[in-house]
Amino acid sequence: MKLQSVLLTSLPLLFSLNSLAAEQKVDGVAAIVNNGVVLQTEVNNMVAMVKRNAQEQGQTLPSDRALQTQVLERLINTSLQLQMAKRMGLQITDPQLDQSLENVARGENLSMEQFRQRIIEEEGDYQAFRERFRDELTTSEVLRANVQRRVYISPQEIDNLMKVMDEQGASNEQYNIGHILVAVPSQANTEELAEAKDRADKIMKLLRDGSEFRKIAIASSSDTTALDGGDMGWMNINEMPTLFADAIRGKKKTDLIGPLRSGAGFHILTIFDIRGANVAELQEVKSRHVLIKPSIIMSEEKARDTLAKFVADFKAGKADFAEFASAHSEDPGSKLKGGDLGWADPAMYVPAFRDTLKRLQKDEISEPFRTEHGWHIVQLLDRRTVDMTAEKKQDQVYRMLFNRRFAEEQANFLRELRDQAYIEVLEQAE
Repeated sequence: MKLQSVLLTSLPLLFSLNSLAAEQKVDGVAAIVNNGVVLQTEVNNMVAMVKRNAQEQGQTLPSDRALQTQVLERLINTSLQLQMAKRMGLQITDPQLDQSLENVARGENLSMEQFRQRIIEEEGDYQAFRERFRDELTTSEVLRANVQRRVYISPQEIDNLMKVMDEQGASNEQYNIGHILVAVPSQANTEELAEAKDRADKIMKLLRDGSEFRKIAIASSSDTTALDGGDMGWMNINEMPTLFADAIRGKKKTDLIGPLRSGAGFHILTIFDIRGANVAELQEVKSRHVLIKPSIIMSEEKARDTLAKFVADFKAGKADFAEFASAHSEDPGSKLKGGDLGWADPAMYVPAFRDTLKRLQKDEISEPFRTEHGWHIVQLLDRRTVDMTAEKKQDQVYRMLFNRRFAEEQANFLRELRDQAYIEVLEQAE
């Protein structure tokens, strides 16, 4: 699979308005979004990318008009989130961007030069790709910052789900879910609800008559997964939105479910695949780290260079990890322990930290790397496999509930952002 295909399914395909506007001296405007615009070239470029990805995967697509409509909807949502980022003062710096791209390259087992060449071969313009990736990181941070604070999980919810899971047994199935949303306005009247329900029923009929779910999702869904064919990825039934979990339970692969009514509209689901996941054992890592946060006084370059110098000294036997962590780390939870993080499930760490640990051998120390918290170095001290104790099960249950609530609140946040915006879609010549 080409890299652009991987990015299409794992990250939202977001385009930088500023970078593309600078490249196009004369361009049509596809939509006005508050005080910004979505350019027609942005729509055309994303449509071409979706088509390339579909061709690689042997996937059929709806008509060009339906595809352009979905792409424009994605770009409007992107524009709204980038505008929100600007109001928040949120910016992905060049060092953060470089580190994230290096993580992607490592995941592909490529050097940065090989990675750059692949992008040039597949897309022709590495700089445009780089700026698009910056926007992807920016919108992810907007969602994290605005949605995470809405999520609260009570101890009672954790206890209740643990009881349910104990009754189900140790084997915990995961589902690859397909989702189509027929959206309704926030203050929908009776006529609008009836029209949406009629559309949902017609979609269900098409699906029952043999139409391909992914193709119909791209053409008709209002969900953020539309351009991915409605694919929500793999998830435990307890990580799904409650409405979906109740409906999915007991269903088989390829079953069609719905329409289900929620505040967002009418939902249609299918099960692309099911797999078992044994949760009786847990892989844990023991590690220690140092965190330095860039600031007005401590620049990105200085933070990285400080850690890089220590790594070189540590490898040469000239420096002590615990002493350096106690003196320089800005992680209050581990600073007084010489940077020691103890035993932990690596899934609890942010992706860049988790993935760095995954690549390390026992006693190996990493080079400096960037996460949303700042610059880190980490040393893997040991790995072990443990039985799922009550405490570990509780942590797992919390993450399941958090993922479920986060997905629900993310949909609410994006809908609210859209409802508060001024959006005008302009007709384009065929």
